[in-house]
Amino acid sequence: MDALETLRGVVLLVHLVGFAVMFGGWVVEAAARRYQATRLMDFGVLIAGAAGLVLAAPWGIDGELNYVKIGTKLVVLIVVGALIGASTSRRKKGTPLPAWVFWLIGVLILFNAAIAILW
Repeated sequence: MDALETLRGVVLLVHLVGFAVMFGGWVVEAAARRYQATRLMDFGVLIAGAAGLVLAAPWGIDGELNYVKIGTKLVVLIVVGALIGASTSRRKKGTPLPAWVFWLIGVLILFNAAIAILW
């Protein structure tokens, strides 16, 4: 394994950690029945997004990157980030997030992981 493959593997690990932080934070809130986004989920979006963009670079790999898949994952992540941001804003104002929006966040997080694995 050369240095470039190792570096790409490390970035992929960071990307997975971002997903784990984002989804783990969501699961904790769902289990506690608080139905609100947390700062931890914000960090997960940032980590997963930044590492995902780095992974979208060509890296000198053989074969072509699937830019439609990458674009789809980016759009889903942006929507998740927007919903988490809306939840944070509403929490600060004392207005609770509708439960269906909270559940939509979780579904979209899992959908994004499914795209990565199944597409």
